[in-house]
Amino acid sequence: MSFSRCSLLWARLPAGRHAGHRAAVCSALRAHWGPFPGALGRLPAVASASSSSSGGSKAPDTSLFVPLTVKPQGPSADGDVGAELTRPLDKNEVKKILDKFYKRKEIQKLGADYGLDARLFHQAFVSFRNYIVQSHSLDVDVHIVLNDICFGAAHVDDLFPFFLRHAKQIFPVLECKDDLRKISDLRIPPNWYPEARAIQRKIIFHSGPTNSGKTYHAIQKYLSAKSGVYCGPLKLLAHEIFETSNADGVPCDLVTGEERVTVGPDGKQAAHVACTVEMCSVTTPYEVAVIDEIQMIKDPARGWAWTRALLGLCAEEVHLCGEAAAIDLVTELLYMTGEEVKVRNYKRLTPICVLDQALESLDNLRPGDCIVCFSKNDIYSVSRQIEIRGLESAVIYGSLPPGTKLAQAKKFNDPEDPCKILVATDAIGMGLNLSIRRIIFYSLIKPSINEKGERELEPITTSQALQIAGRAGRFSSKYKEGEVTTMNREDLRLLKEILNRPVDPIRAAGLHPTAEQIEMFAYHLPDTTLSNLIDIFVDFSQVDGHYFVCNMDDFKFSAELIQHIPLSLRVRYVFCTAPINKKQPFVCSSLLQFARQYSRNEPLTFAWLRRYIKWPLLPPKNIKDLMDLEAVHDVLDLYLWLSYRFIDMFPDASLVRDLQKELDGIIQDGVHNITKLIKISETQKLLNLENLSAESRSRLQGPLKSQARRTRMAKTSGSRAAEPSGPGAAENSLASRLVQQGLLTADMLKQLEKEWLTHRTERDKERTESGAYSKGSRRKKGPDSD
Repeated sequence: MSFSRCSLLWARLPAGRHAGHRAAVCSALRAHWGPFPGALGRLPAVASASSSSSGGSKAPDTSLFVPLTVKPQGPSADGDVGAELTRPLDKNEVKKILDKFYKRKEIQKLGADYGLDARLFHQAFVSFRNYIVQSHSLDVDVHIVLNDICFGAAHVDDLFPFFLRHAKQIFPVLECKDDLRKISDLRIPPNWYPEARAIQRKIIFHSGPTNSGKTYHAIQKYLSAKSGVYCGPLKLLAHEIFETSNADGVPCDLVTGEERVTVGPDGKQAAHVACTVEMCSVTTPYEVAVIDEIQMIKDPARGWAWTRALLGLCAEEVHLCGEAAAIDLVTELLYMTGEEVKVRNYKRLTPICVLDQALESLDNLRPGDCIVCFSKNDIYSVSRQIEIRGLESAVIYGSLPPGTKLAQAKKFNDPEDPCKILVATDAIGMGLNLSIRRIIFYSLIKPSINEKGERELEPITTSQALQIAGRAGRFSSKYKEGEVTTMNREDLRLLKEILNRPVDPIRAAGLHPTAEQIEMFAYHLPDTTLSNLIDIFVDFSQVDGHYFVCNMDDFKFSAELIQHIPLSLRVRYVFCTAPINKKQPFVCSSLLQFARQYSRNEPLTFAWLRRYIKWPLLPPKNIKDLMDLEAVHDVLDLYLWLSYRFIDMFPDASLVRDLQKELDGIIQDGVHNITKLIKISETQKLLNLENLSAESRSRLQGPLKSQARRTRMAKTSGSRAAEPSGPGAAENSLASRLVQQGLLTADMLKQLEKEWLTHRTERDKERTESGAYSKGSRRKKGPDSD
């Protein structure tokens, strides 16, 4: 026990009738430590709350503060010192004191001054009360204060310092709010990149619609430079520039999240590199940098990568390619760095027109048509209907591997191939060179995720419509004029309205907390989960009007998924930034399994991975098999992504890449025969339906027979209805035809069968009761009538 602590005990010992007790304790303590300092007095007043003020910043969202658990104290090895110095506490009396403390308006107001709003105050008090009541022995100072209050020697308000101390234990954020605000201050992002600020960069904005040649001119500058970096939004675009550059005799490396390709001897890095925008280096000097699709700086999830590239690339010339809607924002952001933006405007190289008639029927399809859908189900349905009409179609959607997308694009573009129709999602909006004559919007409603992470169903934006429509009639294709229309007549007017609207200017650029910032946050809040750290960081963050903090729901999803696995914060952060499709259960479970293996320090070898994915895999027999193969491909992508961050633990990247290429071939064959897979899937559903119907009929056989008997008794000979019979009856039934046409599903038919049987049973029951009532009435009425 320290000298200062005993001094506190001395000051807290009750006077009056306990003076003898105080004197005895005083003698014992003086014998051990010597004379006491004069005028110890009571506890000092609580320090001014201004020291914890937020300096006029916004009030934090306290719902994000997750209370930590403070366990009650068990029996102490030194015994209950407080009880020895005073007396044991009466728990019932202590509960009354605590309830009185809680109800004091002055205490609640004082708590608010220290950041304890009503919610936090209540949570802190409940924890404080449980701690006091359930502890076998309390800290000596708390024990003595409670004892003083019991004897009227102290006021109930004297508990506040101990209550506040406890509140800061369960809500550590209260202790370091000012430090957290400084760490999460995101108001001057240009200062994060000292290398870029050390040079005077020349910024050229190539502005224009799709198929205007803006990217071509920027790439020519890139190819003619001594060194350069291309930053694209997709792996496909990075691959295209990689291949184009090397074909033109300019050695170029490739860097994506899952792949590193060096073309120089002995692995020496080339002066040029093509990469996805997230992977660009902000410390390597270049002569020319190209940032493609700069308008994606507004993307709710990925916008931070374009902001980082724009502000951080260390290049003498930075060429930006994108929509005019981004010019004002880019100019404003770079004004803060003292850099001037020169704008070069481009016009579309080939004309495009919106037709006055909708397609209305797939019978009106022509070679070079592309039907754009916004869901996989629509893609499957349209592909099947096209196949029924004797036409062949290529299929492209977002979750297909890049190799399969390229194979389908090549098939569609090949003039010798019988495939002349393309069915695709908006994945064709960028990254693929396609020979399309007419774009047909199957629908104008697209699911999207807003800045809050909420799912929305809204018409496509003008920017999205222009991006997709612009794929028709490209300069490099055989169709020198593009056409755009809709599938349904009622959508055509809306499409024209959307395309004629001016594109809204981009207002803000995305930001994302770095690993270093999160580590500093964790230093102050060591017991807080990573997901909760992110929530608190975003809430505390301060940005000016030109920026926003990107949506981090995917990051938090991964953080919660692997929270129970023991990992260092930096490793956990890397795992959470791994790009996964959280809608794929197998991919999510794989992230979990990879993290678990890592935590055990067990390398994920090629042999282990083969066993895990159950290789070799069979070609898909239906759509579900195809989707499962796509998920396995994503798992291999995840392995490759992690292999470049943790080389020792994911050592077999080259073998896994070869395996992935083999899997890509299997998926390509499946997509090539996708209409057959759809047809088989439909047939299997129909077979399952018939089995379920047979089971249902078997279970209901008894009731049906009795109903039939009652029906036959009620029917007259002339009112019998003919029923289908013979082996072809089931195939020719209305239900089978409706299922084959896609107008009825197995579940719908089963539900209709249940409802019909229920209705039939009730109707027969009413008839039976009605007949019995009439029969009884006649029996009663008979004697009277006689």
